[in-house]
Order: sequence, then structure tokens, then C-alpha cells
Amino acid sequence: MTDYEVHEPEFSGTTIEEWEEPQLEDFDTDELADVAVHFILSASGFLPENVTDRKLPVVGPDGNLNKNALSTAKSGGRGVGAVENLDDEQQREIKSLIDGLANDHFEDAASSD
Repeated sequence: MTDYEVHEPEFSGTTIEEWEEPQLEDFDTDELADVAVHFILSASGFLPENVTDRKLPVVGPDGNLNKNALSTAKSGGRGVGAVENLDDEQQREIKSLIDGLANDHFEDAASSD
């Protein structure tokens, strides 16, 4: 079983813009450490060993926490439910972090499941 590590992402602002999952080339850096802080989950800890270890991006390359990304990470087709080898407790922890970020940074955020 994969030993995932949950991480509260770093961001400088917020946005409700349309969301597309960023690729490494979308960032102004090749430093994995600078890119990793945009994600909630890593298969190899923070800092991740490989680019592909990062899961559930919620902060865009512009440094903004994205409300639509939070929604996708919580329940989208590439969200927490699609991450392999997460047990129920880990899924609840991640969803709780997502809800907290949404509720703390977006006035009209509503917790949903």
C-alpha cells in the first residue's frame, strides 16, 4: 500500500476561475519543491521524489488557491476517490482539509459530500 502524505498547500491568493489541472511545464520553475506546494497529496512525502508522486492539485501556477480545483479534488473524476490505495480514514482527512480550505477562503463555500 502506498504511504501517502497529506499537505496543506501554500498559496498567495484565491480565485474562482475555471480550473484545468496544471502540468509541470505550466510553472515558471523546474524545481519540484516549488511545484509540490500546489498539491494536497504526495505518494513519497513532501518534498516528493518524483513529479508523478504529486496528487490533487488545488493551487494554480499563478499561486492562487482555486475553488473549482477544491471541488474537483474532493469529488471529481480525478479527485480523492480516484487516488489508489487510500483508506477511508485518509479519504476523510483529505476531504476535511479540502472543506476547511474552501470554508476558510471562499465566503460562499458549502461543505458537501
